[in-house]
Amino acid sequence: MYFRIFIKMEELDIIINAFPDLDLQRERGREIYEQAKQGLFNSIKASISQYNNEQDRSRVLNCLYEDDGQNCTPLIIASRKGHLDVVRLLLNSKEVGCNVDKEAEGKVKFEGHAIEGATALWCAAGAGHYDVVQELILHGATIDHETKNKSTPLRAACFEGRLKIVSFLCEHGADPDKANKYNNTCLMISSYNMHEHVVDYLLQHGANPNLKALCGATACHFAAEKGNVNIVENLLKHGAEMTPNKHGMTPLLCAAERCQAMMVEHLIGRPEVSKEMAIEALELLGASFANDNVQYDIGLSLEYLRRAMRMRMAPPVVKKQNLVGIPAYENRIESQSCEDLESIADNPDAIHMEGLCIRERVMGKDNPELPYIIIFRGAIFADSLRFDRCTALWLHALELRRASDTTVTKDLLRFVQVFSQMFTTGHEIPLDQVENVLTATVGEIENHINKLKQGPETEEDVHMLQEDLKQDMLTALYFIKISLAVEKKGQPLPDSIIKEVYRLVHLDPRTASGASLLHLAVNQSTPVDDFHTNEVVKFPCFSTTKLLLKYGANPQAMDEKRNTPLHVIVGYTKIVEDFVTLHTIIVSLLEAGAHIDCVNSSGQTALDAATSGVAEIILKSQSKMSLKCLAAQSVRKYNLSYQGQVPQSLVSFIQIHGPLFVFVKKIVEDFVTLHTIIVSLLEAGAHIDCVNSSGQTALDAATSGVAEIILKSQSKMSLKCLAAQSVRKYNLSYQGQVPQSLVSFIQIHGP
Repeated sequence: MYFRIFIKMEELDIIINAFPDLDLQRERGREIYEQAKQGLFNSIKASISQYNNEQDRSRVLNCLYEDDGQNCTPLIIASRKGHLDVVRLLLNSKEVGCNVDKEAEGKVKFEGHAIEGATALWCAAGAGHYDVVQELILHGATIDHETKNKSTPLRAACFEGRLKIVSFLCEHGADPDKANKYNNTCLMISSYNMHEHVVDYLLQHGANPNLKALCGATACHFAAEKGNVNIVENLLKHGAEMTPNKHGMTPLLCAAERCQAMMVEHLIGRPEVSKEMAIEALELLGASFANDNVQYDIGLSLEYLRRAMRMRMAPPVVKKQNLVGIPAYENRIESQSCEDLESIADNPDAIHMEGLCIRERVMGKDNPELPYIIIFRGAIFADSLRFDRCTALWLHALELRRASDTTVTKDLLRFVQVFSQMFTTGHEIPLDQVENVLTATVGEIENHINKLKQGPETEEDVHMLQEDLKQDMLTALYFIKISLAVEKKGQPLPDSIIKEVYRLVHLDPRTASGASLLHLAVNQSTPVDDFHTNEVVKFPCFSTTKLLLKYGANPQAMDEKRNTPLHVIVGYTKIVEDFVTLHTIIVSLLEAGAHIDCVNSSGQTALDAATSGVAEIILKSQSKMSLKCLAAQSVRKYNLSYQGQVPQSLVSFIQIHGPLFVFVKKIVEDFVTLHTIIVSLLEAGAHIDCVNSSGQTALDAATSGVAEIILKSQSKMSLKCLAAQSVRKYNLSYQGQVPQSLVSFIQIHGP
């Protein structure tokens, strides 16, 4: 049994040079990996021969090595790079003296994407190394071994259109219908990427053209939306059916929505396409040409809309049913005759709205593709400063997306940008619209919190949820600041916005680092979107801080480093040009109940964490230490037992008041003392890298830039110290392997 520990090469060199007695064989293991990566056959053979027993050889040959975001065994990286002779060597158990795991799973990068759980065979197939694929299969590699996302080697080959590898894998038993986590098959990805020869081969060898992905799409849908007539024809010839997906979209409608005119023309002539189906396809094609951000063509739009209308009016007449005006489209009712259509022929705006109406009717409100074009049309209005039309369309798109349970993080930020633009250009911001999107933002935050509590399936899902939550928290703060800016101009904040702020505060959302809304509001490093938003919003913001506190934000909230908002604001650097913000926030936090003597995980109070004399003066002028606080400090200072001896409500109160450390403060008045003592201690043998029980070195514990400069100027870190740090950092075993005189030396260099 052995453990895989990823150590940087430069650190490993230092450790081995300083402590040659340590049992570290990973350097030569790394050499083997690098040699496999570069295809150095003779070198890798010589390196392997230096290991005298099977266990050691197995250890280095089956270890995963970190490599710029990848984790690979020598076999995986050699297969990825296509080094056939190295692959053959590693697969020869007699020659290498151990069994190399052909099914080992690593993490590899393909076209910028990290593939988790990839085997050597998957890598070879995806990279197009036919001879390596042959060799691995010959040595018994599992042909359908899946990645974490259930992608097989055959799928990897199909994605890139590698017909030779596809045919070899199929001939050796690969399942062409095996789907990935989205139920997307090899035939689907080959159709989408327009690999005609691969599609033909898969169909000839029994691939099922009617299997459906989770979205309900078949291979025919994917080929149709890309406009590949040859592939669609081949699929239909092999029994593909033009069934609708889960949103009611047939391959014909998918082609129309993507402006694939040739595909639409081809498919409407097929016998299974009814008159009604052909009319809807032509209408959707015309509607899409009227609004598409890439293939916009008002002339083609009118041509197809006229053609569809003529078909509707031709006996037997097919009338449009249940037409309803939508406010976002200016209550436009679709044309119901050729005369109606001709009446708007010279009115591009009316044609745009006609197109949006048609798209919503044909595609359905729950179609996730529907909002994109609505948002695009709204952006065109924003560019021409027609903000009323823009926000009406975007609010409608937001409503559609939320109804279909689609994440709207980017949509919400888009409103911040347009409201900021409206504010800076002197346009009135309707606070009822701000309230609508703030309500949606708070709802999204609540959804993210609930999903995180339920426990997402993968680390990637957790990361995505945390990122969306953080962005939505920032967006909520942007909306609050915009509302306050509008209020300052004379518009009172409506109760509905106050209600949402209250709801937001009491959800108490936190970022991945534990920061609360209050932490973000007082932090000068809080990011502000740079598209118009930064012209209205800046942090720290005292008005936002005061509003959050007013409606219940906890001034004692702690992030993962136990910093309170007070710890954060005292680090504000613009103390001259923005004294009012610093003073107002500190006073507001203290008046709301923030403890000036609360300590973070480094043992610092807000006074200790202050980076300017101005912040210190403000804190001291506001300091009113209660007897209760002084008592709690003493309990922590002298490490008195209190658990089980005081009411439970006092336990957390005592905990926030310690531990306490003594720090040199008078660095300006007594620089000589500070400098002399530091230099004397170092000259007498003090280790600058020795850590305390909180894991801090002296440099970490320094509370002033002056102390840091003195320490750095005197720092002469020996290789021995660097080695000891790395031994402790990676928790390497050293007891009994180094002379006893070195044991205590290593111990002081880290927890």
